[in-house]
Amino acid sequence: MSRSITRFQGKVAVVTGAAGALGAAIATRLAEEGADLLLVGSGRTPLTDSVATVEAAGAKVATVEADVVTAEGVQAYIATAREQFGRIDVLINLAGIEGAIAPLVQYDDDTFDRVLRTNTRSVYLGIKHAAPVMIEQGGGVIINMSSAAGVMGMPMFGPYVASKHAILGLTKSAASELGQFKVRVAAVAPGPIESPMMDRIETGVAPVLGSEEAVKEAYTAMAADKRYGTPAEVAAAVAFLASDDASHLHGTYLRVDGGMAALSS
Repeated sequence: MSRSITRFQGKVAVVTGAAGALGAAIATRLAEEGADLLLVGSGRTPLTDSVATVEAAGAKVATVEADVVTAEGVQAYIATAREQFGRIDVLINLAGIEGAIAPLVQYDDDTFDRVLRTNTRSVYLGIKHAAPVMIEQGGGVIINMSSAAGVMGMPMFGPYVASKHAILGLTKSAASELGQFKVRVAAVAPGPIESPMMDRIETGVAPVLGSEEAVKEAYTAMAADKRYGTPAEVAAAVAFLASDDASHLHGTYLRVDGGMAALSS
């Protein structure tokens, strides 16, 4: 579909983790509002569906497979964006994993490291290597994907919770450093979202609560509207925060959690 809002007309957005449900929704929303897209994938999941939805919105789209937890991988997607489009106006640091579902005292050390590395180091490297490009061209926006788990504790998800808290810390620090160069940094914190990730979480937690239905009931009970969010609702928040409508929002985050995190505030 084509939207009457064209907040990203003539702009270029890079989305990491673009093969997933959230990545596809965010890329599509930005494309509908006029952006051209570089979609970054890990190679484990095809980008085909995300490309199709972006192209259907009428945007130019390029893709690249890159390891977002290495400097070389991040530099590769930054270079591809510049080669294909000449600039980077928006970077969405979305790539991430939930990791294993287990108590901290039983958690595998290597898995802990992998969760922190995937979710947090990728954001750090994205900021580090995209910011100089944005400064050189006169400005830009970096949006980092945190979570309701970034502002509250959650049993069985300790490393994931730690990584999402860390993302908010990086967001605040980067904003304080980069705002003077017209580079805005902010974050979005979704709660449970209808997605394959939530399907995996329901399956993983089911042995504790008895069934996948019981897990969904427990999570939705924590939301004011008693439901999961949708990828489109997260994409709408990302689009607002990345747009000039949010031009004075630095180092902050938007919760898209149905009021879930309000219970811990």
